[in-house]
Amino acid sequence: MPPLYHFNPSFQAPQGSPIREMFKYMAQPGMISFAGGYPAASLFDVNALAQASTEILAQTPSSCLQYGATEGMNGLAEALRAVMQQRAPSADATPLLVTTGSQQAFELLLKVLIGPGNCVAIERPAYPAAIQALRLSEAKIVDIPSDAQGMDTQALEQTLEAGARPKLLYIVPTFANPTGASLPLERRQHLLALALRYQFLIVEDDPYGALRFSGEPQASLLELAADIPGASEWVIYLSSLSKIMAPGLRIGWMVAPAEILRRCIIAKQTGDLCTAPWMQLTAAQYLRSGRLEQHLPKVVGIYKERCNAMLNALHKHFGQTLEVTAPDGGMFIWARWRDGSEARALLEYAIAENVMYIPGSAFYASAPDPAQLRLSFATASLEEIAEGVARLKRAHDAYRAKEQ
Repeated sequence: MPPLYHFNPSFQAPQGSPIREMFKYMAQPGMISFAGGYPAASLFDVNALAQASTEILAQTPSSCLQYGATEGMNGLAEALRAVMQQRAPSADATPLLVTTGSQQAFELLLKVLIGPGNCVAIERPAYPAAIQALRLSEAKIVDIPSDAQGMDTQALEQTLEAGARPKLLYIVPTFANPTGASLPLERRQHLLALALRYQFLIVEDDPYGALRFSGEPQASLLELAADIPGASEWVIYLSSLSKIMAPGLRIGWMVAPAEILRRCIIAKQTGDLCTAPWMQLTAAQYLRSGRLEQHLPKVVGIYKERCNAMLNALHKHFGQTLEVTAPDGGMFIWARWRDGSEARALLEYAIAENVMYIPGSAFYASAPDPAQLRLSFATASLEEIAEGVARLKRAHDAYRAKEQ
């Protein structure tokens, strides 16, 4: 029997998000989740956001409730330029596009730059929604190994010397998802030099950079590129208010060369016309009020406390059995079993103990390391972290007993 529907080849057998497919288990009674990449809802600045929303609706109701410009509302664009002046003071951040989350920004870039078979380089492991978007765009994915300091730029250079010619390279250089790694200055400079030499675009995704709780701040790639003649033409900067304010606002933005930005605006017109004006103006009002600068240190301090609690609990229960990478910020701890345990097989035992994590295989385009896993410390309380890691220990003991 012939097929009833004739889908675009990319959607003949599409692969959904391996993380979102696990969310059904989060509703299980008593579940402690270290799985999601969500910010802590308990830390949302609810009253101040509600006040900002009420004020802006009262002041400019028609602007809130009417369609807005595709490139973004002027009030928010100005507020985001002020943010960019702090993050990349040497960079010309005037060309800016407001997007419905930074994921939309990346999708717009793929739409205007990448065709079937075009080469795109990513970290290995990498953010799974980026992998999913690249697969749907039918890009040829070249993954570059990473370590505790992020992408191995020497390995990237070897890949380029061997003939790979990516049109763009996607990277989360600060507190990467899933590894939590941050690219040191030398690698950032090397990456920019390679982009200039081989003429590929760097897409710098920076959703977590403001969540630093230890170590020395690193200049963004966009900032560093401003001091290298010609390098700014090869850097696109993406960020979001999701991890530092609230993901429900769905506010992201893109800073890019004007030719690229203009085409992304046209591509966005065919998608959602504009990002919700009410949410944009609410975010702008909140940013202008100075509440983010007041509230963010509280969030960062609590994340630091939770991260340390999880690191200590993992060491207490697993010792050298579990290799753990301690981050300087962000929301994730990356780990690897040293005893031959497979994270995906162990997950069944963990769910039975009412604790969840994400197997590392979700973050690979190909050939994953089955021993790896990602744990998020952001949403769990200190008590839940202690109990959740104890449950993980019971699950691991049961798994090992069964395997033997």
